[in-house]
Amino acid sequence: MPAGAAEMLRRRGYALAKVTFVHRHGPAQFTHLAGELARQGHDVTLLCETSDLDIAGVRVIKHAPVGSTEGQTSVDYQIRVGTKAAQALDIMRRKGDIPDIIVGHVGWGSLLFAKDIFPTTPMLGYCEFYYRARGADVGFDKSDAVTIEDIVRVKSRNFAQLATIPEIDAGISPTSWQRDGYPGAIARQIGVIHEGIDTQACAPDPSATIVLPNGRKLTAGDPVVTFAARDLEPYRGFHQFMRAAAILADRDPRVIFVVAGGHGASYGSMPAGGRTWRDVMMEETGLDPSRIHFLGTVPHAYLIRMFQVSAAHVYLTYPFVLSWSMLEAMSAGVLLVASNTAPVSEFVTNGNNGLLVPFFDPALLASALAEAIANDKHRSLRDAARRTVIERVELRAMLKRQIRLLDRLMTTRSGVGTRFQG
Repeated sequence: MPAGAAEMLRRRGYALAKVTFVHRHGPAQFTHLAGELARQGHDVTLLCETSDLDIAGVRVIKHAPVGSTEGQTSVDYQIRVGTKAAQALDIMRRKGDIPDIIVGHVGWGSLLFAKDIFPTTPMLGYCEFYYRARGADVGFDKSDAVTIEDIVRVKSRNFAQLATIPEIDAGISPTSWQRDGYPGAIARQIGVIHEGIDTQACAPDPSATIVLPNGRKLTAGDPVVTFAARDLEPYRGFHQFMRAAAILADRDPRVIFVVAGGHGASYGSMPAGGRTWRDVMMEETGLDPSRIHFLGTVPHAYLIRMFQVSAAHVYLTYPFVLSWSMLEAMSAGVLLVASNTAPVSEFVTNGNNGLLVPFFDPALLASALAEAIANDKHRSLRDAARRTVIERVELRAMLKRQIRLLDRLMTTRSGVGTRFQG
């Protein structure tokens, strides 16, 4: 940054700082915060193994690849990630590149040895999800038996978190439910600050249109039901959505279904035989392929336009981390029809700002969608959904809270184990 610009920021009261973000696959949850700090003139670095997004003003340092993890346990894998990250941090230290604060994800292992490299640097941990064998995603589908092997596999994924959290100065989680999943003593170190939703970019637009791969144009007011997930898999309720779509398609020949998402498995497992969940569910439901459009992974701007033209948007999830897409859809003024699962119910109240249905009831989901398409009496729900996002997770407000916390940690350097106060 030019010296003159930095001096101007100092005169305006900004305390310029060296901030290092650490995330195996960054910038991820740190995208908005890193970008804002860079815009303010701070010296911002992202340490990662891979990065799929360039942020103006943010320097990227990539540590050595972890390599194949075949045959490795979660603990082995996390130690390997931590070792590679520590080697990169040590190179920074030997060059005199000392951060004023480190902000990192505690789950991958990237921060395992960060305090050993920079013992006096305050550290803020992003605490996304504490894995447990009951009360969350594991065992949610009662048809899946939970074995001892499952319990060992799931709980061992917490190794890096349990070794890292005692060394952080504070932690943040995006939702209360995610924070409360941590053991009590740990949860008291964690505050709830969402990454933030850009409510200006994600806003209602009655003039929005999307063009499907076959050239058909869809606009607001068309009988469009949308579904979006990083990957189309049971964790995000894709199988239940497809069953409901088949029911609704038989009832109403006008309805068109638009689906965005990849064909892998971000959280669960793939079906046998090298098939995708799309293949499995199209075969099971017999849904007419002309009624449903699978777009694959779409640009973010296209996704927002999908929400803007949607008559109803479906969001289903196991009790697991909350997708940004649900809150972005609400911000765009969509009529949300969602599963009555945590942490969805932390933001959505049935009949107030959306419609909640049981996760395992595709017939009831189909009925709720039919009602949504039949008339627009739910206009108030759309408006309330947007207000919820503005009032609770609006981007500028969340950035202010995050930056205020960083400033407090850098100012007090209060030591390891500080109870969250920000």
